[in-house]
Amino acid sequence: MEPIRVLIVDDHALFAEALAARLGREPDLVILPIAADVRRALALAATERPRVLVLDMTLGAENGLDVLDRIREEHPDVRVVVLTAMSDLDAMVRAVRRGAVGWLEKTESAELVARVIRSAARQGGWIPPDALGEVLRRLTRDGGEPSGALLAELTPREREVLQCMVDGLGRAEIAERLGLSANTVRTHTQNLLAKLGLHSALEAITLAMRAGMRPGG
Repeated sequence: MEPIRVLIVDDHALFAEALAARLGREPDLVILPIAADVRRALALAATERPRVLVLDMTLGAENGLDVLDRIREEHPDVRVVVLTAMSDLDAMVRAVRRGAVGWLEKTESAELVARVIRSAARQGGWIPPDALGEVLRRLTRDGGEPSGALLAELTPREREVLQCMVDGLGRAEIAERLGLSANTVRTHTQNLLAKLGLHSALEAITLAMRAGMRPGG
């Protein structure tokens, strides 16, 4: 596969440089120059074409959400993974609602960070398992109840894949349940995300739950 281009946005130079050095040992990751502020992050996103942006929530006097908003507006194909010292559920929900596809605390291992980056690059995402249920509950509660018209645009197979996602299955598990190849599941996932105008599995699960889909449905 094509190497994943990764942009780290963090104003803590020592941490950012150590993370870049560690991730740089992964053969499938290309680590771009580090950005310490919003201006530099946007400039590098425009010139270096990252696939995944690893974002701290605090950048000196600036808020990481400002970077998230601008990236989603100017570079919608860039996948944003938050890597922060914060463990605030409200901040986590705000970040996901504004387009982040992953949330990690800085106490996590570099191995997990690398895995989440790979997942994000492949249209996946990651929320801490102990917070996922509450994050989805808040997103569903705050988002209101949609008509379900968007889901009507999906093919029966895409709806099956979406139901498996709501059930908490990964790509390999979905493939096994539906008797499909992993590549076919990936294609169906990409197609349903495109039809729904979404960027991550987490967003798709949230929309599906708002429309009435439930685990085991």
